Amino acid sequence: MSALTTSPPTDGIGIANLPNQRHKIVAKRGAHFTIMVVGESGLGKTTLINTLFSTELSPAKNYSRRHVKQMDKLTEVEIIKAELEEKQFKVKLTVIDTPGFGDYVNNRDSWLPIVEFIDDQHEAYMRQEQQPQRSEKTDLRVHACLYFIRPTGHTLKPLDIEVMKRLGTRVNLIPVVAKADTLTQNDLFTFKQRVREVIAAQGIRIYTPPLDDDENAEHAQMLIDAIPFSIIGSTEDVRTPDGRVVKGREYIWGVAEGGTVENENHCDFKKLRSLLIRTHMLDLISTTEELHYENYRQQQMETRKFGEPKVKKLDNPKFKEEEEALRKKFTEQVKSEEARFRQWEQHLIAERDRLNKDLEQAHSAIKTLEAELDNLQVGYGRGTGRR
Repeated sequence: MSALTTSPPTDGIGIANLPNQRHKIVAKRGAHFTIMVVGESGLGKTTLINTLFSTELSPAKNYSRRHVKQMDKLTEVEIIKAELEEKQFKVKLTVIDTPGFGDYVNNRDSWLPIVEFIDDQHEAYMRQEQQPQRSEKTDLRVHACLYFIRPTGHTLKPLDIEVMKRLGTRVNLIPVVAKADTLTQNDLFTFKQRVREVIAAQGIRIYTPPLDDDENAEHAQMLIDAIPFSIIGSTEDVRTPDGRVVKGREYIWGVAEGGTVENENHCDFKKLRSLLIRTHMLDLISTTEELHYENYRQQQMETRKFGEPKVKKLDNPKFKEEEEALRKKFTEQVKSEEARFRQWEQHLIAERDRLNKDLEQAHSAIKTLEAELDNLQVGYGRGTGRR
């Protein structure tokens, strides 16, 4: 009995088509991408987001009423959702804004709402994974966090260091130097070098593109060397001296091209957009899933039983100042009431003494009258006996 032998087809058995199948699945499902922007007001966070995605995702903020928020002293979290489509591929984009951060004289614990939001999204996703039905899960885990650094020309502020330390262990942290057109090229280079030195000295974890891909290693190294990215955000069209119409800012000395992709000598906008969207969006999503979320899940599973809810702190640090103010106000009211009661007590004691003195005087007057009455009765008895 002879063995049946068949030669494989010249084009293979079809294993190489698996990436194409995967491409079709991803193209049909689309993608979810969540980006968070953190920084002080007025650094161009909204403008950069609108410039990155070439659409007005968020309207410009009205800073004429910033003084109204000074009484709140709380960092808010605003969620903006949009669906973008390019070449029939859809991305559900979520932008997390943090108005109120770093806008006050006392910024103690101003980062807590941001950190708690990131942890809460990991917690919510983990709870959904533990449910019997997991077909539709709401995923707001932050894939990238842009931290805006004010271009002071010196170095990072203590608030920046503290916040970046806490964010770097929870999310893909990407530092950017806002409004880079306010510094000269030499000052900007020096400032970025100082920021890199502080990040290294303080052990701050930031996102760096992987270098294991030989084809893209050179491009990834170029992106790493540009961190922190210098940004000039602009949604306005201006005309350059050579006649080109670009996105940028017009000054007396010339045009600073911010939103264009042609001129990389003015800012790192093209590199940042490449990192976030064009070349490393999938790596940002994968890093969030495989590193940051897994670290949170492992930490929680080691300290909690399956299905046990997360322990909430009884004292919320966000309201410490308000609690202290209320306690101080209550103490002052108690002291005021105690002083008022002391005055009433002294008044009552004085009134009691006055009444006691009047009563003693009345008793003395009664005794005097009784004595006079006795004398009169004795005198009247003697006169009657003589008659």
